[in-house]
Amino acid sequence: MATSGKDLSAYDKEDLPDTGGMRIGLVVSEWNPEITEALYQGAYDALIDCGLSDDRILRWRVPGSFELAFGCKRMIERERPDAVIAIGSVIRGETAHFDFVCHATAAGIKDLNIRMEVPVIFCVLTDDTMEQARDRSGGRHGNKGTEAAIAALKMAAL
Repeated sequence: MATSGKDLSAYDKEDLPDTGGMRIGLVVSEWNPEITEALYQGAYDALIDCGLSDDRILRWRVPGSFELAFGCKRMIERERPDAVIAIGSVIRGETAHFDFVCHATAAGIKDLNIRMEVPVIFCVLTDDTMEQARDRSGGRHGNKGTEAAIAALKMAAL
């Protein structure tokens, strides 16, 4: 397991760029809200801890993870943030729908990173169970939202 022995919430502020003037966007899926809200909170708290003020953090909602790429694209076009974090959660069910949504979401976010001038950070949990999702959204492995926020700050500074 990739997160085994890793605390997703660990970071050293001394290793981070100056956040003065940065604007960071968060596009949050409404699907699996227990998980996506916890990821959002982890990202938001880390951004605040690293010096961003509340008015420099943008939040938009989209219905599901599949819609994240479009939401991120629109946010970049309309709001001009320095980086965007795409926050979602897809939990395996009984059909192949999981595979299609995960693949399309990852490909959409990858395509934005290639085409746009603003980095889009992949903060989409793709778990087999709700327990795994909880473990990575503030549970025993920390919070992937925190890790995504730190990645956003580093990428915005490039």
